[in-house]
Amino acid sequence: MKYALLADIHANLKALEIVLEDVRAHDCTHVACLGDLVGYNRQPKECVDVIRSMSIPCVKGNFDEYCCMETRPEGLNPKALEHIQWTHDQLTVEDRAWMCGLPYVELLHGFSIVHSTLNEPRRWAYVFDRVSARFQFDHQTTPVCFFGHTHVPVAFVRDTAVRGGSYTKFKIEPNRKYFVNVGSVGHPRDGQRKATYVIYDLDQQLIELRRLEIS
Repeated sequence: MKYALLADIHANLKALEIVLEDVRAHDCTHVACLGDLVGYNRQPKECVDVIRSMSIPCVKGNFDEYCCMETRPEGLNPKALEHIQWTHDQLTVEDRAWMCGLPYVELLHGFSIVHSTLNEPRRWAYVFDRVSARFQFDHQTTPVCFFGHTHVPVAFVRDTAVRGGSYTKFKIEPNRKYFVNVGSVGHPRDGQRKATYVIYDLDQQLIELRRLEIS
């Protein structure tokens, strides 16, 4: 069994299509989405249509929540609010209802997925360092949890202490917990203009970060 874990598509249809082509080329048997299908780019309806048509597990991201609300979210700047309203208007009532109904956390085949944090998933906090990662492990009920939101691929590991860093491929070891950011499909922020996602081979217990050219 091989899972492809996608996050932060952000209405970038071209990047999504490139990633899904790579997913098929690597014979992934399952796909899951870690939220933020919309926001930033100009093809929200098309990206939502693709993910909905796949009938895959999907958790809610902050932009998904903002854009399905009928009232304006608080605390955002005017430019962001304008884009959120524009995105809201591109989506159908059914699209918005589907996004509103997405869970914040989901348990899959022995691992879990969340968009932002496990300790307070509705507050959209960021996990960039070992200090914030430590709080996630206190709430993590599975050996592996995948997350997004920061758009920066990084893996945190807890055994006797919490460690973290960038990664390309690594093997899951027993008696440890892993909190793994899968990067961003459509809006990378790690200094590389490449779409990123993760393949989790459950049979081999291997996690691999995939980077793909999108320009």
